[in-house]
Amino acid sequence: MTTTTIAKVVLARREQQVLQGLAAGKTLAEVALDLKIREGTANGYLKLARNKLRGVSDTAAAVAVGYITEAIDRPPLLNPEALFLPREQRDLIPLIARGMTASQMATELNRPVAEVRADGRDLLLALQARNRAHLITRAWQFRILTADQVTPWLR
Repeated sequence: MTTTTIAKVVLARREQQVLQGLAAGKTLAEVALDLKIREGTANGYLKLARNKLRGVSDTAAAVAVGYITEAIDRPPLLNPEALFLPREQRDLIPLIARGMTASQMATELNRPVAEVRADGRDLLLALQARNRAHLITRAWQFRILTADQVTPWLR
């Protein structure tokens, strides 16, 4: 397995703080409150960060790209053997990291949308994630999502 190096991305301090807060599972409102800024201002920083991170439009994708490009601090790793995920749930993780919607994932995997949504909910519960951006962090921690899965779609 070869690892392709992706150029490092440097975010402004506030952009990094907003994205790091979202990666930790906080809502944008919680991040704004923590940083003592308005939610609209936090959203502006998030948009700037997404633009720098290959122009991704989804926060989960921004977190994935942020980890790969070292724009945000990578979370501590956890024991992957402590977690069991069915294949149907594991298959969703790289697609969520790309920012795909449930219907896009269903098309990609040739599965009904309702099943993909149900597996997505179960995946959030299994990883104890609060939202899709936090799911990317948890998947990274358990080494279910790796740089080798993200870098191909960054080219």
